[in-house]
Amino acid sequence: MRGKRHDKPDNCMVEVAMEILGGRWKLAIVYKLLQGTHRFGELKREMDGITPRMLTRQLRELEEDGIVARTVYPEVPPRVEYSLTDTGRSLDTIVGLLDGWGRSYLDNHHPSAGPGRN
Repeated sequence: MRGKRHDKPDNCMVEVAMEILGGRWKLAIVYKLLQGTHRFGELKREMDGITPRMLTRQLRELEEDGIVARTVYPEVPPRVEYSLTDTGRSLDTIVGLLDGWGRSYLDNHHPSAGPGRN
């Protein structure tokens, strides 16, 4: 676990959540993995704009924090799959709410929404 998360006062738990899930890609990765287990290449294809290096880094951090499980199968070539842990699956409601909020925001603030709709 990176940082001093256990040293946060009780009123800063949002900061703890943001430390673990913040950034452009982590919640998007969780969103994809809520749909099922993925291999690295599948995640890369489904996430437009993420570099392989960034995807690797974000997956490692999510794994370190107990959100993502990495399974390596003893095959040649090796097959690696990523899935959510129970802790990761517990984000289902939160990710769903954020998805709904994002859709609502775009509907109300997109330039094509017309004047006075924001």
